[in-house]
Amino acid sequence: MSRPQDELAEEGEEVFRNLTEVKKSQIVMPCHANHRQELSVGQLLKWMDSTACLSAERHAGCPCVTASVDDIHFEHTIGVGQVVNIKAKVNRAFNTSMEVGIVVNCEDLFSDSHWRVCQAFATFVTQRTTGGKVQLRPLVPRTQEEQVEHSLAAERRRMRLVHADIMKDLLTNRAFQQVEVQEAEKAVPAERTQVESVELVLPPHANHQVNTFGGQIMAWMENVATIAASRLCNAHPTLRSIDMFHFRGPSQVGDRLVLKAIVNNAFKNSMEVGVCAEAYQGEEPLRHINSAFMIFEVCDRDGKPCTLPKIQPEPLEGRRRYQEAIARKKIRLDRKYIISCKQTEVPLSVPWDLSNQVYLSYNNVSALKMLAARNNWVLNSEKNKVSLYTLEQKQVLSFKIEFEADVPAERVFMVLSDLSKRVEWDPNYERCELIHRVDDDDFLYRVVTPSICRGGVSSSPSANQGGMVQDFILLASRRPPCDSGGLQQRGGAVCWLQHHGGLQHCIQDLLLQPGVSRGPALHLHRHRRALLQLLRHLLHL
Repeated sequence: MSRPQDELAEEGEEVFRNLTEVKKSQIVMPCHANHRQELSVGQLLKWMDSTACLSAERHAGCPCVTASVDDIHFEHTIGVGQVVNIKAKVNRAFNTSMEVGIVVNCEDLFSDSHWRVCQAFATFVTQRTTGGKVQLRPLVPRTQEEQVEHSLAAERRRMRLVHADIMKDLLTNRAFQQVEVQEAEKAVPAERTQVESVELVLPPHANHQVNTFGGQIMAWMENVATIAASRLCNAHPTLRSIDMFHFRGPSQVGDRLVLKAIVNNAFKNSMEVGVCAEAYQGEEPLRHINSAFMIFEVCDRDGKPCTLPKIQPEPLEGRRRYQEAIARKKIRLDRKYIISCKQTEVPLSVPWDLSNQVYLSYNNVSALKMLAARNNWVLNSEKNKVSLYTLEQKQVLSFKIEFEADVPAERVFMVLSDLSKRVEWDPNYERCELIHRVDDDDFLYRVVTPSICRGGVSSSPSANQGGMVQDFILLASRRPPCDSGGLQQRGGAVCWLQHHGGLQHCIQDLLLQPGVSRGPALHLHRHRRALLQLLRHLLHL
């Protein structure tokens, strides 16, 4: 395995370093390891949380606490004697919260090899000493990479905010309501996997603000979840991923922390364990502190997942958790395919529904932001302040059009992002109908384009009477600029073309705004001639 590119860049040349960036390196000792002589996930979570907290406090200039940690997928394990390298930096600051990106790599000191272990995004808020909200100063991105992460942080925030609504919509769906618990002869009763453990919060468990260290709570949760998973399979399970940690409230030294875990559902090769943390002092009622869902596998000697026994859920609440686990699995699979799909290899084609719309929108913006940020675009022609760039990689041919307009960025955005008016200036749009308004920034359109004949693309109705009408459903995810801008604002369009099946291609176009580079991301299919016609039209604007 080779060294990460960012480390090679640091060795070869001096690069800009984010002022909020914090690095932590730890050698794994036997006291950090589990029975397999591998770094326990709980210990890793503690190191990740402390590193991210230091980064957040560098930007805020005051104490910060963990609000949530996004889904984490563990790609590799770390053995005793190897080095854990953790890097954290603030991607974006919102009004009262900020997103911190965390990257974990492993280093083998004997072979000098490096590999990625996991990546996570944590949300931090400032510690409110006076009871009021602390207004964070905005973070100004300095590099192309930071601009990309700055924009994508807003998309990830969208996903966090609508996650509960997506779950609710899925569970009210008839298909999920009709899911029946499969009776099996050797099914394991869910109550057999139930675990409850109490921890007394002592000073060593507290952070520098005398609150229970968030990483310690996550480590305790991982411990009870592992015990619950072991009771189902009678083996030592491996933690593969964690659904979002969500801190509901603080805990202090002296609290008794009650940790509960139970297997919610067992699939063929994986199981979901639900775990929660509650706190109390004296006779006071339990306070909900944190909750998460952890996905475990059991692997054989060759590292292949084993088949797991079925679970028999408890009545009422057990059946609810059973169905919710199925819904979360659907969300995970949709998100894994949509977000991790390599746009340069396979055209993305996913049936749209409310449960995956937010991930499709995220993927649209993410893919186009990554594409626009590449530094190997080649200038092919320049005319009337309009520049045409191309980028060729493997089977992918990309076009980028840049032009200057002496109008405010807001006005340019409204003109180009309103697809209902696109037929007035784009001959490749014959008709555009709004069929569903998902929210204020995401829309579904039915677009009709001129038919393609041997002579080329014609927009006249008479030329299309004998041809086949081309139409497609388009998901438009538009993101307005952060400010109104001024004169000489630069706009642009990025088109992404991939050969597939000889005739059809996948195009995405994006409106680029100055500094922010955010705009409508479109997903559509069209023939190559139509794309070239669009490029010619843009060059003559």
